[in-house]
Amino acid sequence: MGSADSSITYSELKALLEKSSDLLLIDVRSKEEVDRGKIPASINIPVDCVEKELSLDPAAFKAKFGVQKPAPDAPHLVFHCQIGRRGAMAVQKARALGFQNARNYAGGYMEWSNKERK
Repeated sequence: MGSADSSITYSELKALLEKSSDLLLIDVRSKEEVDRGKIPASINIPVDCVEKELSLDPAAFKAKFGVQKPAPDAPHLVFHCQIGRRGAMAVQKARALGFQNARNYAGGYMEWSNKERK
């Protein structure tokens, strides 16, 4: 079992985005929300599709999203939504599929956009 702490802060995420090439950031908001703004380098998998998309084989995942499918033990698999609730649901789904290090950026896009605007 991975770390019990399944959330990540703005500063932790910011550091990962700057340093880590193996971060996969998954935005679980709707396409309409994402079209209004997103965190750079994130891919969009709406929360209702998380199980289906994370169950794709690696080649299909890469073809669909343009990034490598995370391994079950991927160290930096982070989900986020607008304010944290759907991100937490996505983490539960991912962990049920065996992605034991999945974490939720609890501040969500709302916190990100506020902090990035300053």
